[in-house]
Amino acid sequence: MVDKIATLQDGLGYSFNEEKLLKAALTHRSSRGENNERLEFLGDSIINFVIAEELYHRQPKAKEGELSRFRSSLVKGETLAEIAKELDIGSYLRLGSGELKTGGHRRSSILADALEAVIAAIYLDADFEVCRNCILTWFAERLDNLASVTSLKDPKTRLQEHLQSKRLELPRYDVLSVEGEAHNQSFTVECVVEALDKQAQGQGASRRKAEQAAAKKLLEAIKK
Repeated sequence: MVDKIATLQDGLGYSFNEEKLLKAALTHRSSRGENNERLEFLGDSIINFVIAEELYHRQPKAKEGELSRFRSSLVKGETLAEIAKELDIGSYLRLGSGELKTGGHRRSSILADALEAVIAAIYLDADFEVCRNCILTWFAERLDNLASVTSLKDPKTRLQEHLQSKRLELPRYDVLSVEGEAHNQSFTVECVVEALDKQAQGQGASRRKAEQAAAKKLLEAIKK
């Protein structure tokens, strides 16, 4: 385990003085003993501040709403999970038997939480500046290649703004079906714009995701 921890620290770009902090950050609540939930709570606040501060300096002309969209795109769960995968954090997670059997080390939510916990562990083991430098190193490529503000808007927002610009009524979202068990559901939603006599269906693991998928399809159909 010692050699594995050393390999992970090389990937993180930081060597811990107290390795117990790193081990705690890698321990999911499904495992016995101290877990990473408290560290995750702290890490979430740290990463939001660091990215917000960096965007404030990098985007001097961006308005508050635009800065919020940039930050959301960078600190959302999917992005954090991607970075955790790049750092190979999943290979070092301590999981309970149930999570091990179901591939918890690959689950995006668990990876994102673990990354936040590791951030907090670095902060507690060193100081804010060291932690900040690690975060900015991990996010460097994404910060250098930020998408346009318009592309960061979710499909529902873009569809709404498009319809408002044409002075048309807002779309209606109808849930057509909900399938699967409570912990693994699949929603099918239809987005309808009556003024244009157009509709599109979308699927997702939540009603919100299904609505976004439907809105995206409808927006693409309208623009064609």
